[in-house]
Amino acid sequence: MSDTQDPIVIVGAGQAGAETAVELRKLGHQGRIVIVGEEPHLPYKRPPLSKAYLAGSVSAESLYVMQRPNLEKAGIEVITDCRVESIDRANKRLALSGGGTLAYSKLALATGGRARMLSLPGADKPNVYPLRSIADVESIRAHCQPGKRAVIVGGGFIGLEVAAVAVKLGLQVTVLESLPRVLARVTVPEISEFYEKAHRDAGVDLRTGVQISAFEGGDTVTHVLLGDGTRIQADFVVAGIGLIANVELAQAAGLEVDNGIVVDEFTQTSDPDIVAAGDCSNHPNIHYGRRLRLESVQNAMEQGRAAAHALAGQPRRYDMVPWFWSDQYDLKLQMVGLSAGFDRFVLRGDPATRSFAAFYLGDGKLIAADAVSRPQDFMFAKKLVALRAQINPEQLADESVPLKSLLPA
Repeated sequence: MSDTQDPIVIVGAGQAGAETAVELRKLGHQGRIVIVGEEPHLPYKRPPLSKAYLAGSVSAESLYVMQRPNLEKAGIEVITDCRVESIDRANKRLALSGGGTLAYSKLALATGGRARMLSLPGADKPNVYPLRSIADVESIRAHCQPGKRAVIVGGGFIGLEVAAVAVKLGLQVTVLESLPRVLARVTVPEISEFYEKAHRDAGVDLRTGVQISAFEGGDTVTHVLLGDGTRIQADFVVAGIGLIANVELAQAAGLEVDNGIVVDEFTQTSDPDIVAAGDCSNHPNIHYGRRLRLESVQNAMEQGRAAAHALAGQPRRYDMVPWFWSDQYDLKLQMVGLSAGFDRFVLRGDPATRSFAAFYLGDGKLIAADAVSRPQDFMFAKKLVALRAQINPEQLADESVPLKSLLPA
């Protein structure tokens, strides 16, 4: 590619954007690559934000996907503190915040998502925080002193991970979940019950099936008012209630959007010169026969690499089986596949030992699995789920039968 040709531009300085850039170089792309990010940081990994970074055990720089010298060596340019305001597809030019423009030859949208905000009276007070960025965590950490009262809204991955860190830091922690159980959208009651017990045993005041009416106080929140009239004291509030995909830029440019930026199996959007990857994209998944928008670092990485292949003219089908993980206390939860539609649940091991696995079958085939502190089981479960293996449930439950032996010859 000629140096005079317009660069490949990647909008979004998260994991998907960084992986796209790195993979382009691995594929031999010689032209300019420019990443445009809204934050002041180089592209960084978000999973540690609610874990090690919140705990203060790692630095912001350690989260960077690549340090600046390595980016410079790879010839990857990063424009920080810059927002792409609009895409002129006809002239292949981006309008940037501050009034500048940037031409592109090909464009990758890795715009990710933003934390869903609470829409309740008092939710706009300054000590109510989302958790999505380094800046968010730095604001939260300023409150993380022993004895302080933290109220966490949401019993999903983010909320529970924050609770685990906060209680270890000596805070008084309350988790409020509106659904009847934690992790209700991603797993079965047995797993939810296990994690609820783990948190309560650690000292978390975990309440499910509760509704919040308001956040009370003067300049800041001092109490959280529940629907039954209960008031919970709070020095600060963390909201972990999900993510909204950043699709507005694509939508305004006339790209097809439907619960994410619509792409094909090669990450191609409705514009032949634009791809999309990561939390913001909606792709066809061959394993489940439907479209999915996934929010996971594995999806961001693998789809980012597939996007690089498309940009380089070497299209590669994106067909990964979804998988996720969550670290809470000494427990590592690893999940593969999507369990929706399962008709049989099989438990392997005893949850009382804090090490077990759960399997979900549909029509006799393994469609998903959860492993708690069982990395070896998870490794084989990933292979079995990818194969949609037909497995005898009794063998799955029998710990004397190695999962490896259930793999087809």
